[in-house]
Amino acid sequence: MQDSRPPLLYLTHRIPYPPNKGDKLRSFNILRQLARTHRVWLGSFVDHPDDHRHIPALRQWCEQTCVIPIEPGIRRFASLRGLLRGEALSLPYYRSPRLARWVGQVVAEHGIRSAVAFSGPMAQYLDVPGLSRRVVDFCDVDSAKWTQYAADRRWPMSWLYRREGERLLDFERRAAAGVEASLFVTEAEAEVFRRAAPEVGDRVGVMQNGVDAEYFAPANAGASPYPAGAPVIAFSGAMDYWPNVDAVCWFATELLPAIRRAMPGVRFWIVGMNPAPAVQALAGEDVVVTGTVPDVRPYIAHADLVVAPLRIARGIQNKVLEAMAMARPVVLSAAPAVGLAARDGVECSIADDGDELCRRVVELLGDPSRRAAIGAAARDCVLRAYSWSAHLRTLDWLLDAQGTDAGLAQAVQAREGAAPNAPALVRTP
Repeated sequence: MQDSRPPLLYLTHRIPYPPNKGDKLRSFNILRQLARTHRVWLGSFVDHPDDHRHIPALRQWCEQTCVIPIEPGIRRFASLRGLLRGEALSLPYYRSPRLARWVGQVVAEHGIRSAVAFSGPMAQYLDVPGLSRRVVDFCDVDSAKWTQYAADRRWPMSWLYRREGERLLDFERRAAAGVEASLFVTEAEAEVFRRAAPEVGDRVGVMQNGVDAEYFAPANAGASPYPAGAPVIAFSGAMDYWPNVDAVCWFATELLPAIRRAMPGVRFWIVGMNPAPAVQALAGEDVVVTGTVPDVRPYIAHADLVVAPLRIARGIQNKVLEAMAMARPVVLSAAPAVGLAARDGVECSIADDGDELCRRVVELLGDPSRRAAIGAAARDCVLRAYSWSAHLRTLDWLLDAQGTDAGLAQAVQAREGAAPNAPALVRTP
């Protein structure tokens, strides 16, 4: 029987499988959702040697793939040509003539009219004849992230990061002006972009992160990986990602000593792949650095407390949702709490500064019944507010809308009861 699903182009800056880190969790769930209603042509990059073996697995969701291998060290050097061209360095990093040719070819050969680009730099491939419904999932305002990084660096990196923020914002504005809808992970991020790019504000919307609450469930805790007796504070995430590196270094060096004075014997476990040298250097009697683990769930589920002490964070953190889904009490700093639909003191614990974070950690470690209550409420919150399928319907509505500008606006607005953060207008050329 002929497949009646319409064709769609999906572009990601990193292979969306396996879903083992923040951006890949989102890009994979988008792929899985798109494949339910469309025949998907996937263009992507693979930047880690271990990921090459996962390319065949993508066939179960894709009609065809074009996955370009890149070596990060070489690409970083090549991206410096952006200095000569006056453009953001992120753009040449993800620029591939081979991928551009493939995009043009499959759009023409298969009559593809709709496209979704995951992450801003992939929008550079959307200016192709034939595409009439284009959505960019920016996730976060990356230009603002680079500007934030600049504040914590010395010259010349402060200058380079500030320049990247400025040039990338220029590109983000042009990209958003050239597509029908731009999506961000929280209303706070969307509002940052609306202020920076008011000319496209009516086409900016929100598609929140979700979590697989069946996979990240207390019933799937498995055996405890921790030695008996010592209270455990856990942090999970990709440990070569600078905001995570900064978070665990700050927590381990500045906050953990005070926590251990109040609660002797507490150990901090840093769970995640590719620990940077600064993270590896933290390992000792009080701190355990695991590196890659086969399954993160036991480390989350059997921790007495999960922390997310991020000082640099944009958007809802998957690590927080996963811990909440496994009914763990989470103590987090203010930055990752922005946009989180969880009540402080009920479904999580939010600290405004380091002293308060220490106090809240110590209080919860000393109160098992309160930890259990917050954990149970956290899982209820996830089940209520963070279903991937519910959030990703925003994409279906945007891609399926038909007709004129007015008709498209009406189609989106008609869904506002179920998707209040959908863009108010989706424009066609």
